[in-house]
Amino acid sequence: MIEAEKLVKSFKGVRRVDEVSLHVKKGEIFGLLGPNAAGKTTVIRMLCGIMEADNGSVRINNTSVQNAKKDFGYVAQYFGQYAELTVFENLKFYAEMYGVRDEKRLEALIERYQLSAFRDSEAGALSGGYKRRLALVCALAHDPKVLFLDEPTAGIDPVTRKLLWDDFYALSAEGKTLFVTTHYMEEAARCHQLAFIAEGKMIAQGTPSSIKSALGDVLVYSVKISYTPEMTKAIDGVDGVVLTNQFGDDLHIVTEKQVDKRVLEEVMGSVYGEEITLSESEPDLEDVFIALTQGGRK
Repeated sequence: MIEAEKLVKSFKGVRRVDEVSLHVKKGEIFGLLGPNAAGKTTVIRMLCGIMEADNGSVRINNTSVQNAKKDFGYVAQYFGQYAELTVFENLKFYAEMYGVRDEKRLEALIERYQLSAFRDSEAGALSGGYKRRLALVCALAHDPKVLFLDEPTAGIDPVTRKLLWDDFYALSAEGKTLFVTTHYMEEAARCHQLAFIAEGKMIAQGTPSSIKSALGDVLVYSVKISYTPEMTKAIDGVDGVVLTNQFGDDLHIVTEKQVDKRVLEEVMGSVYGEEITLSESEPDLEDVFIALTQGGRK
């Protein structure tokens, strides 16, 4: 449904997207992850035809972007609706741009996304979560086959985020293809396919399960221990340590395979003042994401 081949985009002589290729099947939820300034928004804008690529090609539903405008909807990273118009006026405006005048369909969309109580309220007065719902409703006004969602749940509460993701799955089950950029690892795990981008380059692609192998032949250890900068510094000083990652009182340590666990335990014990026992574990998506995008493992 989405095919991109070797997309390139430069700004002021600096290449920000460097030969990015991806293929997304019908009905998939595809997640694109990367740190700030990695090139995510530039990629999504090129896929939508908002920005022209310097090189490479994009096809949506087996045709060029220019010929596929009615096949996709776009939800921008920032609120793009008209603040002074009501919820229904915004929806009607976007629908009429695509020749949609079926008000029953528009009313059904408002009801589906729990906007009925705000139908005649100005869009600018909505909370962040309801603004996101309105943006999604406007993108769905013409019943597109593909949805591009640029950080669609940024800045909203976990309950609303969960409700939106429930609907993303429903849209996927209806046959729609969703292309999502996000910073949230729990959202990444919800996607059918993932890609990591850093400094404009694709550095890993696959399912959430398979992409964990992108770190290669490594070992992962975990231990219950509180964070101290001295401990992190000591661990990072061991040759072959790829990443230390703290989750509350859980510490993950990713190492190359030749690293002796006993050496790690001794180094950590000397800092902690007590004997440390490490348990073998599995890398999670955040371990992989940080290690790859921060240069720990490429």
